[in-house]
Amino acid sequence: MIGALIAGIIALLIGLGIGFVFRNVQLKSAQADSQSLIEQAERKANELTKQAKVEAEILKKESENLEKEKILALKEEGQKRRESIENEFIETRTELKASEKRLKQREEILDRKDDTLTRKEQSLDSKEENLSNKTNTLSKREEALSQIESEKAAELARIASLSHDEAKEIILTQTKGSLSKEMAQLIRASEEKATAEADKKAKNIITLAMQRVSGDFVSEQTVSVVTLPDDGMKGRIIGREGRNIRTFEALTGIDVIIDDTPEAVILSGFDPIRREIARLTLEQLVQDGRIHPARIEELVEKNRKDLERKIREYGEQAAFEVGAHTLHPDLMKIMGRLHFRTSYGQNVLNHSIEVANLAGNLAGEMGENVSLAKRAGFLHDIGKALDHEIEGSHVEIGTELAKKYKESPVVINAIASHHGDTEPTNNISILVAAADALSAARPGARRESIDNYIKRLQNLEEISNGFEGVETSFALQAGREIRVMVNPAKLSDNKMTVLAHDIKEKIENDMDYPGNIKVTVIRETRVIDYAK
Repeated sequence: MIGALIAGIIALLIGLGIGFVFRNVQLKSAQADSQSLIEQAERKANELTKQAKVEAEILKKESENLEKEKILALKEEGQKRRESIENEFIETRTELKASEKRLKQREEILDRKDDTLTRKEQSLDSKEENLSNKTNTLSKREEALSQIESEKAAELARIASLSHDEAKEIILTQTKGSLSKEMAQLIRASEEKATAEADKKAKNIITLAMQRVSGDFVSEQTVSVVTLPDDGMKGRIIGREGRNIRTFEALTGIDVIIDDTPEAVILSGFDPIRREIARLTLEQLVQDGRIHPARIEELVEKNRKDLERKIREYGEQAAFEVGAHTLHPDLMKIMGRLHFRTSYGQNVLNHSIEVANLAGNLAGEMGENVSLAKRAGFLHDIGKALDHEIEGSHVEIGTELAKKYKESPVVINAIASHHGDTEPTNNISILVAAADALSAARPGARRESIDNYIKRLQNLEEISNGFEGVETSFALQAGREIRVMVNPAKLSDNKMTVLAHDIKEKIENDMDYPGNIKVTVIRETRVIDYAK
């Protein structure tokens, strides 16, 4: 197009030149025309030439602008194609990455399958090996069984020549040996089951009951000591030819011991009420200073009446303390006598109050009748108030008293069964027996003589040493624990459990004791060598 424009411009210029020549010819031919026309033509030619040049420049610029637009259009089209190609490349690359990821996942799956197959193969190999081992074991067992059968046949042949007693002894020995493990396991299982079911609940109930009861006890003796202002008073107590002391002992039934103890006289007697009357009388005689048979008789009678009144007050106060308000007045008076009765140094009335409170707390924890439990616990030892006057044990005397005063069958059974003489027929009787054992076995509540204490320790050790396989035994914790050392060559671990159970049963059958006795069996294998 630009070439056509240029060709047109050139043609125009040529035409103008031809016209100019033609005009010059005309001018020459018509020189007659005025010079102004020539000049005018020249000016027009110049103007046309300039105009043609300007138009040519404009056309050139336009052509250049058109070329630039085409170039820009081409560049834009190229940019668009480039972007399109890049987008296609990105999409292709994304697809390739996804394909690569899928391939990796498939590769991992194949690897896991390969591992699984490998493990299965190993498992099959091990199973095959186990089967082969079991086959070998079975063959060995068959051989062992055949050997055992041979041994049994030989043993039977030997036994055939034994006597009946000898064969019985051998069979019993073998049976005991074979069953010792099963017996130990059964004993352990039974003990664990009983402990799991009962021990936790029983301990909780007993602990709660004991925490709610507090009592102070003073260890009492079978003698009373009366302090004198001086030793000269001893002669006045004895009196002329001993008439005062004889009168005093005859009226009170208590022995008066006058020895070298300075400024003191000892009153000895097993009847605590008589001993209390004697103590009060002697103290008043010493304080008054008038000591003669008539005065002694007067004070003994007066103190006897005062003491009877105090006994009734003691019984009423104790009954009020445990809530037994409806108790018969005669029973209250009899219970008051227990204030002067001791058992191993423990005041029996205070012990009865403590048992009543413990039984009531235990009954409350178990949902039983609290008032009835307290009443039964309060009266359980009432027979001790009259056991030195009526024949029979305190359990029998107490049971008869309860029946006489029409106590409930529950109370009667609790009194009769609290030492195991009869079977308990209700839960309250069991609770009273437990409360009695708790109160008596509490450390410090009762005092035993040194002879009884030593004898109990000796009995424990003798019982333990009497079993086969026991080397020695030691009684510990004031006779509440026995530790048994056994010969490891004679007793196995399983037989230890059976031994502990047997010792426990023999202690329960052969001994009387408060609380529990812990049996510990120890088996030790010790090897010693010396480096030289």
